Amino acid sequence: MKKATAILPTKNGNFRIYAYQDSQNREHLALVKGEIEFKENVPLRMHSECLTGDLLGSLRCDCGEQLEKTFELLSTENSGIILYLRQEGRGIGLLNKIKAYNLQEHGLDTVEANHHLGFKSDERDYRQAAEIIQDLKVKSVKLITNNPSKIVGLERHGIIVQERIPLVTKPQQHNRQYLLTKKEKLGHAL
Repeated sequence: MKKATAILPTKNGNFRIYAYQDSQNREHLALVKGEIEFKENVPLRMHSECLTGDLLGSLRCDCGEQLEKTFELLSTENSGIILYLRQEGRGIGLLNKIKAYNLQEHGLDTVEANHHLGFKSDERDYRQAAEIIQDLKVKSVKLITNNPSKIVGLERHGIIVQERIPLVTKPQQHNRQYLLTKKEKLGHAL
C-alpha cells in the first residue's frame, strides 16, 4: 500500500520516490524517472536490499555495483523505475545473511549456507513488487536483471515482461565464487 511520495533529487538525476508498506510492515521504495503511467516497455530494476553491498561497499557480492549500473543505464533513458525491495539476503534478513557469510568463510557457498540455516536457496516473493508496478500503472516492463526467477515471479503476478536487459558486472577475487554459484545453482544468466 502506498504511504508517501516526494521528489528526490539525487547525484544520478531527479526521481519521484514512492514509499510502500506491505502486510508484514516492511517498507519498499519505487524511484521513478520520467513519465511511466500507461507506458509499455518501461525499464525496471527490482533491487533487493543489500546493506553490505549497497551502503558498505562489500566486495562479497555485486549488489552495489548492479545498483550503480542501473542508475547509469537509466541516465540514458527517458523513463524508468528502480524498486528497492526490503528482502535482504535473498529474503533471509540481515542477521541471517551475516550468519551465512560466516558459514561461507568455512567452505559453504551462498546456497549451501542458506540451506544450513534452514532456508530455501531464495526466500523472495515478488507479489509486492507486482502490486507496486500495478499501482504505478505501468503496462509492461523491460526487466533489468540476470535472474530468470524474477521474470517468472513478476509474470506469475500478472506483470508483462517484454524483455530482459542484462546487468553484467566484472567478477573480482572476493565475489568470483559467489557469482559462479549464482550462475550454476540459481540459474542466473551471467
